Amino acid sequence: MRDKQEKLAPYLQALPGILQYQVFTKIVITLWLFLMGRVYRLLLNSMGRVAVSTGDFTFLFGHWQGILILLVALVSLYGYVAIDLNAKVILSQDLLSGEKISALDILKRAIPTIKRFACIQGLGVILYIALIAPILGIGVSLTMTKGLYIPTFISSVIADTPLYLAGVSLVVLVFLSVGVANLFILHGIVLDDLPVKEAGEKSKKLLRANWKDYLKQNVLFLLVIAVLLAAVVVILLVLPLALVQILPLSAGVRRGLTVFFVTSGVLLSLLADLFATPLYLMKMTQLYFLYQQKEIPFHKWEKRKHSLTVLGIVFWLLATTVASVMMTRQFDVMFPKDSEVRIIAHRAGGTEGAENTVAGLEKAWEIGAYGSEIDIQRTKDGYYILNHDGNFQRVAGEKRKPEEMTLEEIKTLSVDGEPVATLEEALEATRGNGVLFIELKGETADQQMADDTVKAVKAYGMEDECVLISLKYELIDYIERTYPEIQTGYLTFASFGDTAKLNCDYLALEEESATADAIEAVHKQGKKVLVWTANEKNSQKHFLCSLADAIITDQINQATQLREELSQRSDLQRMVDRIRELLS
Repeated sequence: MRDKQEKLAPYLQALPGILQYQVFTKIVITLWLFLMGRVYRLLLNSMGRVAVSTGDFTFLFGHWQGILILLVALVSLYGYVAIDLNAKVILSQDLLSGEKISALDILKRAIPTIKRFACIQGLGVILYIALIAPILGIGVSLTMTKGLYIPTFISSVIADTPLYLAGVSLVVLVFLSVGVANLFILHGIVLDDLPVKEAGEKSKKLLRANWKDYLKQNVLFLLVIAVLLAAVVVILLVLPLALVQILPLSAGVRRGLTVFFVTSGVLLSLLADLFATPLYLMKMTQLYFLYQQKEIPFHKWEKRKHSLTVLGIVFWLLATTVASVMMTRQFDVMFPKDSEVRIIAHRAGGTEGAENTVAGLEKAWEIGAYGSEIDIQRTKDGYYILNHDGNFQRVAGEKRKPEEMTLEEIKTLSVDGEPVATLEEALEATRGNGVLFIELKGETADQQMADDTVKAVKAYGMEDECVLISLKYELIDYIERTYPEIQTGYLTFASFGDTAKLNCDYLALEEESATADAIEAVHKQGKKVLVWTANEKNSQKHFLCSLADAIITDQINQATQLREELSQRSDLQRMVDRIRELLS
């Protein structure tokens, strides 16, 4: 027992130092990001833009301000590594040796190490850590870039296509192998002042000689951490919440205690997130010394006074109690019982009907969808038909593009037994039934398409029942300026700047970019938020519990049933669902 205590002692003693360092650096990083955000906005505004997104990012390369934005971003990323990882390596050494932690001193020692990355290999290390690892979901993530991801509409195609899935799996395996082989590269650069190439070679050598022990040590360390966390969660959260549910308490008292313990659990999870990377790097630093047969700089366990611990617990209880009282009073506002998020069928009727057909639209209205999204393209002879892909190969076995065929030729095609629909047929099927979100799609999506579509919408008197949407921002901006009476929506999955100020009525955000903060920012600008394309059950539940205005989905029956089930949730379920949405 004593041996186990001595092994855990350095990590337990490190917690106050880690907390101090993490709080200090989070403040520094927040200020830095705020400053960079101001700089980016100024440069964007000087080009007459409020934001840049996936639909118009190429304009950056045509302006000196855009080139400057890219250079500033690259330099910021380059320097940021010194703060978020190099400094943590130094921190881990200091924590193991029991040094008194000074976050400012650690940063001062870490910043000069960034010059060692001024080479091709060094740039590769930074790009791997900052960009490749978070996108592929491997390795230790940086605070600044951990939100990078492969958009769902791309990852779903990969998952459904065996060839793509095999290729991506191979890429992930290769990069994971590279990451493991270079696990100690930062230690060599930062602690031993080695050149990047030499540090990489040393890391590979250490891993080859000690890979069995490395696996064993990692499994044991992670297992111990998992058991300790599980014990804390069970004792401080699961058991109290279980007692609250079974004890004969009044509804008000039960709700108040539920709020208190869930709030405590959220704070615990936030603390665990702060401690996770530094503790893991401590273990890696310990192994780095061990594999070189160097003396591990363990600091001897010392019993400390409990006054600060008691003070911290008292502060924790007071803060949690005050927050819980405030949330309990506003419970129904903060954790609404019913979902007001509307459901929009993807590509006419989602999976309930033939894609982009009148039959699909009719199925969406039958189920009770609020709206339906369709894709239109122009034919060779100037008509507009419904089709998503660049050609008809997937849906009808025809390799030609819509713009290469006449309407008469297209009308001979069949989509799951249904004829290809025209824009006019879609408008007719929608009028009086719901809202039609018309995506201007493909190579023919231009101002002529915008003009013609607006003309058709007006001809049917459906200005209030149609929204014109597109991935091309310049097209949406054109419609807003030319036809302000027409509702518009801009589809995007990545952006920076004041995205919420873009010239449109709806912002359609891809799942991962539709965070609580992003949704709130859009609403502050008086715009509505669509989330696309939420198909998985967990994703649908997540966004049905959010403040988004609507979700676009293929699974409209599933979403409708989920929304009905949400009204039956307990107070605990309502809190958990809302907190998950806020922390996403």
